[in-house]
Amino acid sequence: MEDVNLIGESIKFMVLGMSVVFLFLLILVQVVKLQAAIIGKFFPEVEPEIKSTTSVDNDEAQRTAAIIAAVTEFRKK
Repeated sequence: MEDVNLIGESIKFMVLGMSVVFLFLLILVQVVKLQAAIIGKFFPEVEPEIKSTTSVDNDEAQRTAAIIAAVTEFRKK
């Protein structure tokens, strides 16, 4: 008889523990969402400026031309 009572008590503690953890996680999610909303309100995300890519394109074109010239010179020999 005592085993049934111990199993029942252990199930009660298991359900209680799982409920506490579940409630804690729910509260944690809500607090994080609230924190994100507050931070988003007071510190809005600044969009980065679009930089000109002409210098990058120019460097890439010069690098490609140098590689082609080197390969062409190598094949002449």
